[in-house]
Amino acid sequence: MLVRHRKLLSGFIFAALTVGALLAPLPWLDRTAIHDEVVIARPAAQVFDFVATPRHWPAWHPASLAVAGATDHPLGRGERVAETFMLAQRGGVVVWTVIESQPPRTWVIEGVAAGHRVGTIIYRMTPSAERTRFEREFRYRSPTLLFALINRLTLREQVQAESTEAVRRLKTLLETQPPS
Repeated sequence: MLVRHRKLLSGFIFAALTVGALLAPLPWLDRTAIHDEVVIARPAAQVFDFVATPRHWPAWHPASLAVAGATDHPLGRGERVAETFMLAQRGGVVVWTVIESQPPRTWVIEGVAAGHRVGTIIYRMTPSAERTRFEREFRYRSPTLLFALINRLTLREQVQAESTEAVRRLKTLLETQPPS
């Protein structure tokens, strides 16, 4: 009986340590950067204004379901917007804060969901005649070993696919709209 209890206790301790290790904050920095770019047949100012205006996000980004707050204009530094999202089969609400705005070239937002920083999105527009090279980069870090493992096994690939689709949709949407 005593041997059986020791085995159960050992198994419980092993399981608790494993779960603790998977959920504990990582002692090292594990970052991911998702990058996409496309050339859009529109001036940089038009591309900038469109992507920096949150009401447009659900029209081109597959993860963006709805936006609330300041949504009707290109957001400036310090402005915030709440976005309801479904990304890689995970949903929630993220509050984005503009941390850099240099029209028509750079726009950077940082997101927080449920009190935790979720990542940074950087948009860069490089003008060339009536075209713009648009770059989108989403940077995030793995807070735990479990997240890092899931990220490497499936999440990163899903996030990359959704980002690539978003940039493709953005190009199509802007190039089929009448020029403003």
